[in-house]
This record gives sequence, C-alpha cells and structure tokens, in this order.
Amino acid sequence: MPQIIPIRDLRDTTKLSEMCNATNEPIFVTKNGYGDMVIMSMQAYEEQFARLNMYTKIMEGKVQADNGQLLDGPSTMKKLRKKYAEQV
Repeated sequence: MPQIIPIRDLRDTTKLSEMCNATNEPIFVTKNGYGDMVIMSMQAYEEQFARLNMYTKIMEGKVQADNGQLLDGPSTMKKLRKKYAEQV
C-alpha cells in the first residue's frame, strides 16, 4: 500500500528519512490534495534504476533479434578471446 503524506510533513526530516528507509517503496507527497512529489530511499532508487536499465537492455536485444542481428556464440567468444588475449 503506498504511503501518502502532505507536503507540510517534509519539515520532520528525521521521521521522513526513517519512513523512506523502512520501506522499499516510494512515498507520495501531496500539495493541496494533489500529487506533487515522490520521495524514496537511495537503495530503492538504485534498485529501480538498475531494473529499468536491465529492461532497456533486454528490449534492445529483442529488437536486434527481431531484426536478425544475431551473433554466433562460439565465433564471438573466439573473437573476444583473441582481442583480449593480445592486450595482456
């Protein structure tokens, strides 16, 4: 269940920090009864950002596969080994 607080509750920063870190979900802040901001802990933000990044990469791979831009696994590994073995 999402937490919703009025903007005036932002004054108590210690309580707000505890609320953010106690749950892994965003806290919605309202102003005059309407949604205004979303606050979340750094951990929750980083998890959301990592998830978004992962989904973006999956969709990029799907688009490439749909367009026939596939690579052969064994030959790609040989090229990578050759490239990085020369650098060592």
